[in-house]
Amino acid sequence: MSYDLSGKHVLVTGASAGIGAALAVGFAKRGATVGICARRTDQLNVVLERCRVHAPESRAWTVDLADLDGLAAFARRASQELGGVDVLVNNAGIPKRKRVFDLTPEIVESTMRINYFSPVRLTFALLDEIVARSGRLMYVSSVAARLSPPAEAAYAATKAAISAWAECLQVDLRDTPVKIHVLYPGVIDTELFHLPDNDPLGTTGVEMLPVDAIVDPVLTMIEQDQLEVSVPDWFNGVYAHKSADVAAFLEGTIAFARSQQ
Repeated sequence: MSYDLSGKHVLVTGASAGIGAALAVGFAKRGATVGICARRTDQLNVVLERCRVHAPESRAWTVDLADLDGLAAFARRASQELGGVDVLVNNAGIPKRKRVFDLTPEIVESTMRINYFSPVRLTFALLDEIVARSGRLMYVSSVAARLSPPAEAAYAATKAAISAWAECLQVDLRDTPVKIHVLYPGVIDTELFHLPDNDPLGTTGVEMLPVDAIVDPVLTMIEQDQLEVSVPDWFNGVYAHKSADVAAFLEGTIAFARSQQ
């Protein structure tokens, strides 16, 4: 099976910078008409112009995805103005690197609102249309969802939730033509690792990849109907190592965390 992105209409959330911006341009280069949304209008417009070089009918909307009750109306507007949605790319997300002693219920819930509840709301809003158009649903998770890193409880939980949601969707959509895709980025050189009110990223020896390293693996994943991809792909071996003995893996993580104190 293969999925031809040429001529499709793709909606990418959180596309004013980073992974979302790189993917939006990548889809446009594949011949898709791209809709992008985020909170920062100026940066969105820069990305939109890059998309329009390849896909002149691409559109942009300024929206705050934390406004959950407004997402159904936004989805209707985006679909109408874009000419329908074939592929929904749920990329928008916020980091939260804090030890559990520094977290509050409000911090955890606000992180979950953006990283989990907003893509779920958009999925509900566009699901019938995407099924009717034999489309695709993509979610950006994180290697943190599988590796339990230190000071990442709030963030990793949101990404584990979206991964579980996506996997269950693939089962529930078994009698439809829709396919689900999940991206597990590692340490990618985006502003998420430089935002204030987050603990410093630990020195792990993992190379910080340029954001463009994401594009070809994601486009290939969608075009070849693959469920998931990790970037870089050697993380798959780390997942297998953890699943073989979770307790031992966590002991190693604890030892690492202590060495960084």
